[in-house]
Order: sequence, then structure tokens, then C-alpha cells
Amino acid sequence: MKKSFLFLSSILLATTTFAQQAPKITDPVEWINPLMGTQSKYDLSNGNTYPAIALPWGMNFWTPQTGKMGDGWQYTYDAYKINGFKQTHQPSPWMNDYGQFAIMPATGKLKVTQNGRQSWFSHKTEIAKPYYYSVYLADHDVTTEITPTERSAQFRFTYPKSDSSFIVIDAFDKGSYIKVLRGEGKIVGYSTKYARGPLKNFKNYFVIYVDKPIALSQLYSDSTLNDGSELTAKHVSAIIGFKTAKGEKVHLRVASSFISIEQADISLQREVGKDSFDATEAKAKATWNKTLSRLAVEGGTVDQTRTFYSCLYRMLFFPNKMYEVDAKGQIMHWSAQDGTVKPGYKFAGTGFWDTFRALYPFLNLVYPAINKEMQAGLVNDYKEGGWLPEWSSPGYSDVMVGNNSASVVSDAYLKGGRGYDINTLYEALTHGANNDGPRATGRDGVDYYNSLGYVPYDVKINENAARTLEYAYDDFTIYKLGKALGRPTAETDVYKQRSMNYKNLFDPQTGLMRGKNKDGKFQTPFNPFKWGDAFTEGNSWHYTWSVFHDINGLISLMGGKEKFVTKLDSVWSLPPVFDDSYYGEVIHEIREMQIAGMGQYAHGNQPIQHMPYLYNYAGQPWKTQTHVRDVMNKLYKATPDGYCGDEDNGQTSAWYVFSAMGFYPVCPSSGQYVLGTPLFKKLTLTLENGKKVIINAPTNSDANRYVSALTVNGKAYDYNWLSHAALLNGGVLNFSMSATPNKARGIKAEDVPYSLSTEK
Repeated sequence: MKKSFLFLSSILLATTTFAQQAPKITDPVEWINPLMGTQSKYDLSNGNTYPAIALPWGMNFWTPQTGKMGDGWQYTYDAYKINGFKQTHQPSPWMNDYGQFAIMPATGKLKVTQNGRQSWFSHKTEIAKPYYYSVYLADHDVTTEITPTERSAQFRFTYPKSDSSFIVIDAFDKGSYIKVLRGEGKIVGYSTKYARGPLKNFKNYFVIYVDKPIALSQLYSDSTLNDGSELTAKHVSAIIGFKTAKGEKVHLRVASSFISIEQADISLQREVGKDSFDATEAKAKATWNKTLSRLAVEGGTVDQTRTFYSCLYRMLFFPNKMYEVDAKGQIMHWSAQDGTVKPGYKFAGTGFWDTFRALYPFLNLVYPAINKEMQAGLVNDYKEGGWLPEWSSPGYSDVMVGNNSASVVSDAYLKGGRGYDINTLYEALTHGANNDGPRATGRDGVDYYNSLGYVPYDVKINENAARTLEYAYDDFTIYKLGKALGRPTAETDVYKQRSMNYKNLFDPQTGLMRGKNKDGKFQTPFNPFKWGDAFTEGNSWHYTWSVFHDINGLISLMGGKEKFVTKLDSVWSLPPVFDDSYYGEVIHEIREMQIAGMGQYAHGNQPIQHMPYLYNYAGQPWKTQTHVRDVMNKLYKATPDGYCGDEDNGQTSAWYVFSAMGFYPVCPSSGQYVLGTPLFKKLTLTLENGKKVIINAPTNSDANRYVSALTVNGKAYDYNWLSHAALLNGGVLNFSMSATPNKARGIKAEDVPYSLSTEK
């Protein structure tokens, strides 16, 4: 009955006209749709997500698998068949997966292959919750249920009457091992399949216990049956079988480890023990509600509330824990950097190019304790591999540009993070800033950047202008961290000066950023609508605004505030034209900009996401309020097509959640948030220190999107920014909202947010 109620509730919420007001939120996890963003494909992303059945930052996730083994699109909403329930650590389809194996119940004729064991299913019989998943597999007449812990899970299969009921365990095809211990009702094994490497001594060990005596067991190398109860081969699968009565429930307890089979067993006993399926489910739900309850919203519509909590759900997965707790209670990890087992924390599965912008600042504000663990994990990354990862999946992955670990490390410490080895991390930052490392670590083109002040266009270093702009911001963060650590002025001034290198790429003729040749001349011909080439997954109209730390300096380069605002306005009014010649095809990011109906604004990718907030720096905050609310209303919804591009490990969701709160971290390491327009009539942020930030906007509505006045703790507040340090003390923000802009508020020179060139 409980499951039926949950299912009916989800259907009603998904089909209701969303103008109705949401009731008081007492069970935030029930407002989440894990299928948000799953209606995606290679050439058009509506999120490129999958339903992750897991705990916040858990080491293991589970998802139904509709795609073929090795396909990054492991679950897509438009699929009709499931071939397994997969343990996954996949950050995105573009990065693909590691640490994976699949479990699939079946009945009837014995078939071990994916196509042979797959079953038709319908979303009408699918229940997807963060803490619970259920689906009816029509071809087998079996219902599968899953509920997770951090490193383990419980399965419950409800079978029909059959003398041929099975469970298939697929350890995948890059070298795998399975052993069936029939007398113990136990299956152990490992998978070595991963997409990004190389990885030394990589194995995802697993242990599975079944509560029904095993009457049949078989081992396969691909689809070839082998003798015995133990097999090592390129692709090993196992089948266990038994007779079942109608409605009989068979339970599995499953855990995995990157360290050993024995450690997987330890995690299983620690996290599941003798708990029933229902007990594990209740604990998982309670964990989610406790974590989500840091943010409580009131006075929004059903649609806004579902979207808010669905986005928050996506923000609480990556980077995920790769550390484990041994029999003595000690924190241990397998090192993706050197392949050994070591003490201490470890996380993986995120790209800083995406997440430095809003996801990590959100952790620093709302969940600083988990980021403390993450920072300790970065210390181990550096000690074990000699570099900080810019994309960890799970080791050093050669994708994207920039040296944005600098922002992630600096922002955490500058906002109060303590209890880890910050001096080693500062050493790691300066090392990365002055050297070109392997597999997208350090800085490609560093010698040019340090000598010329930019990475040249004509020296065969791709996406050079993007690198220059990101390095300049990263240098700013190193400068700020160095100052906070009391480093010598002569040392920190080097990074302060380099942070102004963005000016070297500003073309006064076009008023845009432009690639520059080694001889100091701008590259020609120049097409500001050309994606890629000098830029990364964007064009000059997107990257020109990537001066997070010195918007005032950018305003000066553009000729003043009026011209700056005109340039910002142009982004929205220009047609969505593009030049895709660098890629030779219309990449999905281009298509998503084209169809969004917002001109050159490409919210589906990260480089321009902060741009709507920049009107605050030029004395026209009401334009920020207009555009931010438009983006929230038009480009987000808690549906399978609910994003406007890749969700990207919490970043695109973090934009929405921050914006719904009424502010956004344009420059993470500045210690400020730039004001926008709150979405709800009330939002309560409960900080980790126990204090509360209450954001009231009682007259808020779709029409009343403009901030006519703001008081902070009862005092009038005209600044276009909020201080992180002040928010940590708690307080009450009262927004007066209206249908027309107040063009007299936030327009004075002292109202604008931080810029380095105006630093006192």
C-alpha cells in the first residue's frame, strides 16, 4: 500500500497543473524526481542524467540500465527495455563509468547475455526515489526493488511461480572474476572495467548474499558456459537459480570495495548488518530528509518546489566518496593515482571546470563538513600523484581546460574551511600554476602564459583564449589564498599581476575577447560566433564575461557602464547563429543554445551561466532580476526533459538553487554573493553551525520578480551583494517584491560587488 501511494503521488505531482501552491514541506525527499534530465541523447542533452539510487556523496550508486554495456547513456527515458541494475560511479555519459557490475532477475529460458535477459518495462510501473527504486519487468513477471547505503544496497525481487527463476550477475568485459559459494548463499567477484585511465591495480570487488538456497549455479565467459564454481576471464557472468512460488520475495545484500572482497564484506556488515529491506529503506529516506532539510522552501508552486528539490538532489552526489572504513574503524582508500591502498580520505567523479563556479561555493555555505573531507582528499591526490586533478574519474582525466582546482581549494579555505593540510594544498596550487602536467593537470601553455601574459592562438595549443581567461581567474584565487596564509607579498603579487592577464585578450575594436598570436597581433579572421577554436565549448560572446574577479576592469575596457550594459543586452537580442567549423558538426551544446530562444545566451553550458548577474556591477540590478527569473522559469522543470543542457555534476542545478535563494557566487573566492531575485515567498537556510538565514519575500510571484527594497536584520540594505561571513552569523533578509523595477536601488558606486581593480 505504501508503494502504491508513493507511485500515485508521483504521478499526480507530475501531471498536476503547476500553478497550484505547494503545501508545507515536511518530507522533502518525496518532492524529488530522479528522472529529471534523463530524456537525453548524444546530440541533444536535457540533462544527461540517470536516476541515481544512492545516499548523498555515497561511494556506490545504483541505476536501471537501458543502454548497452559500456554505453555512457546507461539509462534514457525513451527506452523500453532494462537489461540489468547497475552499480555505477558515472559522472556523465561523456566521462562514462568505472567500478561497475550489473544484477538482473529473470525467469523462463536461461539467457545470460544482455539482449537475452532484457525485459520490457513501463514508466507506469516504475517508482524512482533517491532512497528507493522499483520496476516491473514484464518479460520475467518479476518486480525489482532497490534501496541503498553508502557502500552497499539491498535488493528485493518478487517472483512468479516458476521452476526456472534466476539472478544474473554480470561483471563486465575488461577482465573480471566471479566465484559462487553455493553452500553459503554467497557470490564474490570483481570487475576491472573503466573508461578513463590508465588506472593501476584497479578492481571493483563485490560481495552478494542471497537469502534463498541456490539450486543452480553457472559461470560464463561471454556466452560460453564453463565448468566449476570460479572463473576469471575477459567477461565473466554468473547465473544462480531456484524454484519460486507466486509472490515469493528473494533478497540480496550487496556491497563493493576498491580495496578487497574482505573489505566489501566489512562494509556490508557495518552498513546493512541484519537490517531488513524496509529498515534499510527507512534509514536511507531519513538520511535524505536530514540532508535536504538544510534548505526549506515555502510559498512556491508545486512545480517550483519539485524543481528546487530535484536540483538539490543532483548537487549531493559528486564528488562521491572513494574512501572506506576498515575493521578497525580507520579511513582507508585505494589510490587512483598510484594504485596502492593508503589511509585517509579520497573522492572522485567531478570536473572543476564545471563545478568551481557554484557547486563548491554551495558546499562551502551549506555543507562545509563534507567539503572539509573533500579538501583532505585533494591533499592525498597531490601527495600520491604529484598533481591536483582537474577532472577526476577516478584518477587524472584528460578533458577540459583551466587550472580551476585553484578556485576549489582557495574558496574552501577563504570561507572558513579548516582541519586539513592547507599548506600542502597551497604548494599544490603554485606547482600546478607554474608547470604543465600530464593528462590535463597543471597548465598547458604555461611558459607562454607566464612570459607573454596569454596563451597564443598560433602555437598549436587549442582553446587558448579560454585557457588564458581561466588561468587569470585562477591566479586571482591563488593570490587571495596566499594573502590569507601570510605568504610574502613578493610571492602573492606575482599572482595578483597575472590575474590581470585577461586584459591582453580584449579587442577594443569588437569589444570582445579574441585569440592573440605569439607576435601580439589578434588572430584573423575573427568570427565571434565561432564555437571552440580559441574557446572551450562556447564562443567569444560566452567567454568575454569570464573575468569573474574584475568585472569593474572589464567595464573599463568596454568603455564604461553604459556600453557594458549594451553589450550584455546584445547577448539576449542577437540571433542564435553559430559557426561549428571547429568541431565539424553541431555539437549538442550549440543545439541547446539555438533552441532555447534566448539569443546567444547558452545556459546549457557553464561559461556564461554567471553572466545574467553582471548587470549588478553596472548599476542596473533590475535587468539581472528580469533575466534570472526568465532562466529559472523557462529552462528548468522537474521532468525528464527538465534541463537545457548537461547537468554536469551539480553545477547547473547549483545555479538554480542559488538563484532561487536570491543570490549567486559570481566570483567564488571573493567572499561575496551577487544579488538576484528570490523565487519563493520564504526560504530557510539552516547552517551547519546551527544558525539560520531566513529569506522572506511575501509578495513574491511570477509578476512580482523585482526587488523594490531589501532589509537585512531590519536595516535597509542597498548593496547588490551579500557577504559570506555575514551570512554565517545567521539573519533575516526581507525582500519587498514588485511588478516594476526600482531603478533607484543598487545604483550607487558603493553598491556594486567586489572587483580586484577596486580592492582597497
